Amino acid sequence: MHQAAGGGASGFSATILRMKKTSYPTPQDAEAAFYEALETGDFEAMMEVWADDEEVVCVHPGGPRISGYEQVRESWSRILSSGQRMKLQLSEPVYLQSMMVALHSVHEVIAVASDATRQHRVITTNVYLRTSEGWRMVAHHSSAAPRSERPANETPKTLH
Repeated sequence: MHQAAGGGASGFSATILRMKKTSYPTPQDAEAAFYEALETGDFEAMMEVWADDEEVVCVHPGGPRISGYEQVRESWSRILSSGQRMKLQLSEPVYLQSMMVALHSVHEVIAVASDATRQHRVITTNVYLRTSEGWRMVAHHSSAAPRSERPANETPKTLH
């Protein structure tokens, strides 16, 4: 549950509560929902995966660190409203999990659906936190894969 407080000249603080509709029983379920939302361009489904927390962070390939729920929400809104659909293939997963936190490191091969011949390789770390509403993403960090892991004619681009 996210609480956003805003104060005015009167010192009044408003509290906004958002309830998640979906509960992800495992971090793998949350990750599957994340990538499905990314491929389908479903903004509401994307934000359902994220924790409603001001400490969430997101780094898109080649981009700056974005922190805070509203800033992360705005970045995904811009990306998913572009109309370009992506096809993703995940490989080489590394999963670390404790009772409350899970870290997933994966290699992504991303192709814009309209031109599957152009592929981009990125290395991504996703961090999930167990909350009262199930597992939620608290960090997503994607970086262009090193040249040794990309075809010679490929250049890194900001994709997500």
